[in-house]
Amino acid sequence: MRYFVAVAEELSFGRAAERLLIAGPSLSQQIKALERDLGVRLFDRDRRSVALTPAGAALLPHTRALLDRADDLQSRAARISGSEPVRLGYVNWVPADLTTRTSAVAQLHVDPWIAPSHTQVGRVVDGSLDLAVCWVRTTDLARHGLHARLLGAERLDAVSTGEGTGDVHADETAVLLDDDTTSWESWNLFAEQLARETGALAVRTSDGGITGPAFFDHVRRSRRPIVNSPKGRTTPLPPDLVQRSVIAPKVYWTWSLVWRRAEVCPAVLAAVDALTDGIGDLGLHEPDVWLPDGDPYKR
Repeated sequence: MRYFVAVAEELSFGRAAERLLIAGPSLSQQIKALERDLGVRLFDRDRRSVALTPAGAALLPHTRALLDRADDLQSRAARISGSEPVRLGYVNWVPADLTTRTSAVAQLHVDPWIAPSHTQVGRVVDGSLDLAVCWVRTTDLARHGLHARLLGAERLDAVSTGEGTGDVHADETAVLLDDDTTSWESWNLFAEQLARETGALAVRTSDGGITGPAFFDHVRRSRRPIVNSPKGRTTPLPPDLVQRSVIAPKVYWTWSLVWRRAEVCPAVLAAVDALTDGIGDLGLHEPDVWLPDGDPYKR
């Protein structure tokens, strides 16, 4: 519904997507899904213009009213509970003791919508989340007025057939890039730079092969071990494949806790301190560590 209101106010999918900080195709798909659920067409659109249909114009004030009521309901719930809830979104990883760390300072509500890093950043910017655990670059922080602190780091490994074992140099690996740039924007940026700077072989895919069974099929066909993404590392390996440490350099992916620079809510700021207290550098400043340019924690 928020997407519908944004497009109705901008009368441009491109401007609305920029305002919402999401990809244009994703916004279009969401509007089509809403139209399908409601059983009416909300917009007349062609290559040059976007206009509300009569049904869209009739539903717009009711949609705004529903959103206002939803915000009011959340505020009332916060007053009843006696404290302001802190809304946190994530991509696919959070610390195991997430709620334990914050229990004394805030009511932490973990949002069930698991979305890519750039989407979660956009939700912090528009206020639908207070915090997000995601991969972020210094340019993103500056452009959107955000702060970030290191919350986690993963050393990425490679997967190969059982014919090869032991450590593997980065320039002997391959890395997959996905044509679905809406879902894999952050990983593609990371992987493209990894290939350029280390000599890893960049391989484009269009079969969803960054994770899951399709990834394992790529490994079986590849002459090189393939670097596993952070999302892929949570899936158990089939018995015919092996995990191998990547060296020269060691490849790391970082997880940031992100919040708005203008944030003044004491519960949100207390949650930030509680979640990042005692984190340290997580090994990122050791010799022969690779982080992409623009990573907030690269020295």
